[in-house]
Amino acid sequence: MPLPQLTVYRHDRKKRALVTLAGEIDLESAPLVRAALARCLSDGIRTIDVDLTPVTFCDCSGLNAFLQAAHKTAETGGTLRLHHPPPTLGLILDLTGSGFMLLGVPFGYPSPPLGSAPVPTAQAPPRRTGPVASLLSGDAR
Repeated sequence: MPLPQLTVYRHDRKKRALVTLAGEIDLESAPLVRAALARCLSDGIRTIDVDLTPVTFCDCSGLNAFLQAAHKTAETGGTLRLHHPPPTLGLILDLTGSGFMLLGVPFGYPSPPLGSAPVPTAQAPPRRTGPVASLLSGDAR
């Protein structure tokens, strides 16, 4: 079995960590993502920022790893946010409607760059077009 084509970098600052992932996140490398994010929690980190700028591909197994980590982080009273997702993950986040849980911005807005001011929430997010229900229901029409 080949080694996962993913590299994990982590920089801690008190109870906050910046985790930078580089490479591809797929079925083979998703366990590495899960382990790295779980390690943050076991080390007492409560705010996790995940920079995906160097990620070239991320499929639904990566999304699952991020959602699982976000759930575990929330259980500890912390937050996990993704920054600069690759186009493949952006599409999956849009199709599943789960971007608001991982990007920390209202549905339909792009992820802000690291260190930038939050997106104002006074404006309504752009309207989504297309059938969402059939995508989420598991229908294979």
